[in-house]
Amino acid sequence: MREALALARLGSRTTSPNPMVGAVIVAGGRIVGRGYHVRPGCPHAEVMALSDAGPAARGATLYVTLEPCAHWGRTPPCTEAIIGHGVRRVVAAMEDPDEQVRGRGLRALARAGIETLTGVAYEAARALNEAYIKHRTTGLPFVTAKWAMTLDGRIATRSGESRWISGDASRALAHELRAGSDAILVGIGTVLRDDPQLTARGPTARQPMRVVIDSGLRLPPDARVLAPDGTPVIVFTTHRSRPEARRALEARGSEVLLADGSDGRVDLRTAFGALARRGVLSLLVEGGG
Repeated sequence: MREALALARLGSRTTSPNPMVGAVIVAGGRIVGRGYHVRPGCPHAEVMALSDAGPAARGATLYVTLEPCAHWGRTPPCTEAIIGHGVRRVVAAMEDPDEQVRGRGLRALARAGIETLTGVAYEAARALNEAYIKHRTTGLPFVTAKWAMTLDGRIATRSGESRWISGDASRALAHELRAGSDAILVGIGTVLRDDPQLTARGPTARQPMRVVIDSGLRLPPDARVLAPDGTPVIVFTTHRSRPEARRALEARGSEVLLADGSDGRVDLRTAFGALARRGVLSLLVEGGG
């Protein structure tokens, strides 16, 4: 199962909105097949491992980090492939919390006479897919807040300068966090002060969706966050923003959504729910105080 978890992590930047899943097939005391889920639409980890194992899968044990699916999605049900290859036993780290699965895969395998066991390395599997689990069980993304801070709790100098607090190592980590997130969010104050690009650096970095919270819609049309580079941009605002300002942003390719809160500002729960419905499992929040 540790090997399966390590395989699953290889898809950390490509599988969303699907979960990270790894699979290992063991026969005669040795590993005969390995696989992991690369990206949505590609074969699932179990199918990749079965293909790698070939005839050696018959009578073998399949170790997988998440319950195999039993429904048609972008790909056929994994349970059918497992049954068809004659696997004798399936060990899953945890059940899939998605309402389309949630025990159905394990029950389908049991009905076919395959021995099943769950709960092996359960905590590690939950930690691996914490964003997926939060999304599927609450309808909200998993939110991470990131800031650079001095030991005495400051995030900027008296004049507002903040770049001196972080260094090369911390900035590299910040870009890793961005590349591993589905979306990155800032408030309008950060945009007006810093004019950030909100991009992940690196030749292979996945670019997260860019999200701005702007209750009064003060977002300048030339802000770098609005760069037409193919990355989706969502701006959350309220009814007190000017309709013509909303139309201007939409004309530049941004999606402008209303999320009125009782205090006249953007309601974050409403905004986060809208992001979750658009496939955002993990949300990185960057901003000032």
